[in-house]
Amino acid sequence: MRGQPGFFDVDERLQRLTDLGDQLLAFAKVVDFETFRPELAKALAYSDGSQGGRPPFDPVVMFKVQVIQAANNLSDERAEFLINDRLSFMRFLGLGLSDRVPDARTIWLFREKLAKAEAIKPLFARFDAALRAAGYIAMGGQIVDASLISAPKQRNTEAEKAAIKEGRVPEDWKAKPAKLAHKDRDARWTVKFSKAKPKPDGSLPPVDIAIPTFGHQNHVSIDREYGLIRRWDATDAAAYEGARLREGLLDKTNTASTVWADTAYRSKTNEEFLEKNGFVSRIHRKKPPGRVMPETTRRANALKSKVRSNVEHVFAVQKDKMDLFIRTIGIARARMKIGMANLVYNKKRLVFLDRLATA
Repeated sequence: MRGQPGFFDVDERLQRLTDLGDQLLAFAKVVDFETFRPELAKALAYSDGSQGGRPPFDPVVMFKVQVIQAANNLSDERAEFLINDRLSFMRFLGLGLSDRVPDARTIWLFREKLAKAEAIKPLFARFDAALRAAGYIAMGGQIVDASLISAPKQRNTEAEKAAIKEGRVPEDWKAKPAKLAHKDRDARWTVKFSKAKPKPDGSLPPVDIAIPTFGHQNHVSIDREYGLIRRWDATDAAAYEGARLREGLLDKTNTASTVWADTAYRSKTNEEFLEKNGFVSRIHRKKPPGRVMPETTRRANALKSKVRSNVEHVFAVQKDKMDLFIRTIGIARARMKIGMANLVYNKKRLVFLDRLATA
């Protein structure tokens, strides 16, 4: 019928999307998503269909939906709409124009199952194993850092705040389950300090800039050679990042023992931990209190910064390109969200490394 899109019209449009640099197509070329199927099957534990009911969507297809959401910061409702609307999304998911598309509720339930099964760490480890098998082994030492991830701010009374800090549910919330479901008792407030910028006359303001932030933290360790995230963790925003160094954040399989980090990770306990476990510290030294930093220390820190600054690329991509923001309630869901962001970052990085190797 005249005006109706034909087979060749769709095919030509898809080719045009390819020529324009479809990111999802690049993902599909460098990542074998079937790698994730065993971990997905283990976490989801779908029935064999003997009880009847509508068959579930393929878990790999649903996992790809999570990838689309993480790469584009999409809510479940927006993801449902755009999968129906965009040919590039359909192609990535292997769906045709007449195929059934998962709705927002189905997308939410799938992510909930993965979060409750704590499946994101095994899924991340599965992909990391595939990276190593492809030749991208952790090399050159590792760089550790953390970044604050904002979440919707909570408006609580002082009494409610005190109860949350003590690990209790405020009495008023117990009788209001709807209200309780929208209260994040795991996220925390913290203050982020930024260096004050010089005034026009060259002088510095007396204090740095303090920015209150509510949400969670993404703690990562990347290898120096490839810039891939090898270890990660998610906590509330107020958690002390220096302690994460001793809680599984370091990759002992890295071929080099050097560890770079900023002054937040500098402590006697951490230095002893690194030495005991065979790591070489390249952590920034702090300025002596009440004194000017020695020139030798300043120069040493500057040299370390040239390496350590590479980790900032991870957070720049996640915040600027992926617009990472926690919409969910609770640390389990936040960990799922942050873990997917780290997984998608590694896929983006793999696309870049593959193009670099080809060139």
